[in-house]
Amino acid sequence: MKQFKQCVIKSFKHDGHVHRVWQQNWLVPHAELLEPHQQEGMIVIVNQQTPIVEADGKQWTSRVPAVSFFIPGCWYNVVALLEESGVRYYCNIASPPYFTDGTVTYIDYDLDVLLTLDGRCVVVDEDEYEQHKHRYHYSHIVEEKVQAGLHELLDRIHQGEPPFHDQPVKYYYNKWVELFKEE
Repeated sequence: MKQFKQCVIKSFKHDGHVHRVWQQNWLVPHAELLEPHQQEGMIVIVNQQTPIVEADGKQWTSRVPAVSFFIPGCWYNVVALLEESGVRYYCNIASPPYFTDGTVTYIDYDLDVLLTLDGRCVVVDEDEYEQHKHRYHYSHIVEEKVQAGLHELLDRIHQGEPPFHDQPVKYYYNKWVELFKEE
């Protein structure tokens, strides 16, 4: 099995200030990606109890293991949260990911989509999006990209396309756990 490499996830706001940093994550090697994820060139990252630093400097630790999916060119990313009762999906409407020097970065555009354990799909933080749209002066192009990303994400969820399958999420997490047991 190829080595998982440590990486950092950084989200920014539209004006360039850091929004949140996940400090300890592991990048799934390309050779370990399942075929549907390889085909889309997804960046898949696993974390568990990772230190997270907020924009105001406050630090906390994630409660549940997560597998994050970043899809090149897509205006959203997907975080699969492995909870005791199943996998819940938290999706950020965001700029396409940029990956360099062990760091994934993106701009968070506030809108989030939750896919609950019972299969409900809920769009949240629309008020925050409206506030920041005015505060940060989102261009017409950005607004179009955000709305297109939201609709594309909702279509992907409703059609059951990757990465919205629990088994691959568990597969990546278990591969990571096996690797760290061996060390």
